[in-house]
Amino acid sequence: MTSRTPRDSRLRLVPRQPVAAARRAVTTRAKRQAPRPPEGTPPPAELARQARAVLAGAARLARWADSVGAGAAGGSLRAGPDGALPKAAAERAAEALGLTPHQVRIDWDRARLAGLVELHDGLARPGWRLRAWDRDDTAVLRGWVALFDAWSLARPAPAGAGPAIVAEVVEALPQLLSLLHLSAGPVRLPVLLDMLDQRVAELRTERCEVPYGQDQGGADEATAAGDAAGASLAALLDWALDALRTVGALVPPDGAEAAHDASEAQLTPLGNWSVWVKLEQICVAAQSPAGHIEQSAEAMLRGCARLTPGPARTEYRAWLAARSVGAAVEELLTVARGEDALLRGLAFEALRAVGAPAEAAVRAAADEPGLRPYALLWLVEHEGGDPETAPDVLTREESTWLWVDTAAAVADHGETQLLVRHLDSAVQGSVPRLLEEVRAVGHPRTVQVLVALAAAHPDPALAKAVRRAAFQVHTGGI
Repeated sequence: MTSRTPRDSRLRLVPRQPVAAARRAVTTRAKRQAPRPPEGTPPPAELARQARAVLAGAARLARWADSVGAGAAGGSLRAGPDGALPKAAAERAAEALGLTPHQVRIDWDRARLAGLVELHDGLARPGWRLRAWDRDDTAVLRGWVALFDAWSLARPAPAGAGPAIVAEVVEALPQLLSLLHLSAGPVRLPVLLDMLDQRVAELRTERCEVPYGQDQGGADEATAAGDAAGASLAALLDWALDALRTVGALVPPDGAEAAHDASEAQLTPLGNWSVWVKLEQICVAAQSPAGHIEQSAEAMLRGCARLTPGPARTEYRAWLAARSVGAAVEELLTVARGEDALLRGLAFEALRAVGAPAEAAVRAAADEPGLRPYALLWLVEHEGGDPETAPDVLTREESTWLWVDTAAAVADHGETQLLVRHLDSAVQGSVPRLLEEVRAVGHPRTVQVLVALAAAHPDPALAKAVRRAAFQVHTGGI
């Protein structure tokens, strides 16, 4: 005989895996075979050795900062407002490591860009890559790639260069790096300068920047005047190549690895490998059935929903490699603000592929109620923590909101059995308490989720209680 009162069914408490639960709502596809690097590329162990050599000073300074911070009153070394090392700390490090304060500041910037040092509310803490520096070649290579991606911060731009032309050069440089990679040898600077000139012209044509109320001639004159007032493209090319040499992506003019002079540029093995990885990611995405690289963030995420996490991350990175970081992060967050809960979770998965450059935008998104649970979990994982073993990451209300949001993703994209099993991931200990808190959390999809759960659950008494809760939310009752 079935009881008419809702059963106090105990719910098995399991780690929160909102995106994993939503991803099970769609089918998976077989993994692709990993491509092999070009012939002559050193093995990963050798590439990691070279990366450690490039970042040796940064790792040494990060360890010093860790040792000094461990004995500090606050438990960490405090950086300046702009993230730079304070003058007193730079002088202490210079004395302890036998360097000049200028060298210390350079190594500090490299350590931050490579993830060896992380700042949390102004306090410098060792990054997870520093802990794995001597034993994990993959972590070392990823740290160097992060430094390589931030090459434009390695050297100040030429005096007088406006931000617009500097941004155009930064956006045009991947094409020059592709030429260097495909050439498999030194390339003359006039060839690079000619390609840079063409690419910058293409970027300006694509934008079609014609100020309102001016004819085309007026716009051209304004652009020309702005360029004349700043640095030339030749000077900006020299700046870019010098910055790439600084991060270890280009062979220095007097390097022993290749016989060429300052009028030529050539990638180091590290630089060649990194450019190949990025080109391979772009090619993989371009060859996918959906053509993700050319699509919007929403279309790309919908295409990746049917992939397992590994291939999906490859697609994310390829899509990101074809865009500026700022624009890509903003586009992903715009999708996350939409109504599709599955895309919201996948957008934050894609933001994990962005890494540190997305941290500021994700922290800002944590102030939005609809994105806060995802943003907090992202930040904990970014800082080296494990959200599944940190129960205080989310409040009870935030965990309940995330449960409803994930249930909405499953209801929209999955099977009824998945929605029933989703009960196991709730943080509440019983169905009545779950329904009580779900009604109070105020998620916009609460009614639809409860109706779908009631229709899917095989227990008549529990289904009736869930339907009653859905009706109460719909009518505004308690």
